[in-house]
Amino acid sequence: MKNKMGENIKLIANNKKAYHDYFIEDKYEAGIVLHGTEVKSLRMGKCSIKESFIRVENGELFIYGMHISPYEKGNIFNRDPLRVRKLLLHKYQINKLAGRLSQKGYTLVPLQVYFKGHLVKLEIGLAKGKKLYDKREDIAKKDMRREVERDFKVRNL
Repeated sequence: MKNKMGENIKLIANNKKAYHDYFIEDKYEAGIVLHGTEVKSLRMGKCSIKESFIRVENGELFIYGMHISPYEKGNIFNRDPLRVRKLLLHKYQINKLAGRLSQKGYTLVPLQVYFKGHLVKLEIGLAKGKKLYDKREDIAKKDMRREVERDFKVRNL
């Protein structure tokens, strides 16, 4: 798959639950500091970001709970699958995010992990939590949209 700029993008992991639980206000693309066997494992698609979260510590971004399965042929070179990994963003972007996170209700969530060319990238979203009634409203909208599409399909046969 290619993005707008014509670069090859291969999706590794997606976090659909983030869109259900949060309003995503801004998206950022960050690099990840990885070791050799982790990259090989990612090339095989062995990654999960469902329970992961991002924190700003000492002017740096870190992702917690990102699970990269150990590479089968990595033996002693494999790292801990749930280790804390550093994210790479420009300093001004990190400062901007830290300012927004200090406001009540904002958090950083990982949205997807993908290869952009030969580099591993993580799309992170500045998110605000949804209330239960917001989630119900979204589900109702999806149901109505599906019903309209179904009716349209039946009429055009």
